[in-house]
Amino acid sequence: MTATAISMQNSALPVAAPSFCLTPSSDIDLYIAKVRQIPVLEAEQERELAEQLQKHQSLEAAQVLIVHHLKFVVHIARGFLGYGLPLGDLIQEGNIGLMKAVKRFEPQRGVRLISFAVHWIKSEIHEYVIRNFRMMKIATTKAQRKLFFNLRSMKKSTNWLNENEAQAIADELDVSIKDVYEMESRLQGQDIAFDPLDNDEEDSFAPSAWLVDENIDPARSTEREEQTHLMHRRLHLGLNKLDARSREIVETRWLNEDKATLQRLADKDQGAAERIRQIEQQALAEVKTSISA
Repeated sequence: MTATAISMQNSALPVAAPSFCLTPSSDIDLYIAKVRQIPVLEAEQERELAEQLQKHQSLEAAQVLIVHHLKFVVHIARGFLGYGLPLGDLIQEGNIGLMKAVKRFEPQRGVRLISFAVHWIKSEIHEYVIRNFRMMKIATTKAQRKLFFNLRSMKKSTNWLNENEAQAIADELDVSIKDVYEMESRLQGQDIAFDPLDNDEEDSFAPSAWLVDENIDPARSTEREEQTHLMHRRLHLGLNKLDARSREIVETRWLNEDKATLQRLADKDQGAAERIRQIEQQALAEVKTSISA
């Protein structure tokens, strides 16, 4: 984001927009340190900027409003760290919500932008968590999703819920007490392991010990191995047909253990994330064609 200084109408104090990207880079600590240094807008400054945006579609005004609220996005995003997702990605999604809020903000309603933006910021992060957090598969109804996002904050301690506490949460969120206990167990990571634990106890239980593998068939195993080998070979050939840049993007985005984000690749190439995405989609289509051949 380019540095911009906007002289406020009817105000002697200019408000400056710092020069750095809205998207957190690989150095998340540096990003957070920078946004913390950005001062909060005065109510009158915020109102005048919002009016400039509303009346004149001023992109500079929108820019300043967004940048001076980035620290609030960081604060909100930290509240979602318990779901095991990267803070940088959470912040990036929250920033999208902030931009949507700025676009829709109406200063004449007499509320501060952050009060209005909280809903949009949380909504974008919620959707990101739902798309990426594996445990959301058990939260199918609207009430269960509400339970998923609120259970941690509603617990009064880190101890397990007693029956009265669980019932109170169930009543407030309109779910069954069974749902509350199940969600608490999963959020605490106390699901029973499918495979046995590494211990010497003879009576230890694991579901895998009680199930019969009906796929133990030498012929089928050999067929699957050959099919896997063929797919890997076709994938390798497909990658070799790509140009160097396209192959690097596919490998770093999909094949490497430490997968890169679009923004990280864009920062590395000093280009736009959208252009990286286009190259990625075209390269994946070519690889898919090679595999299907």
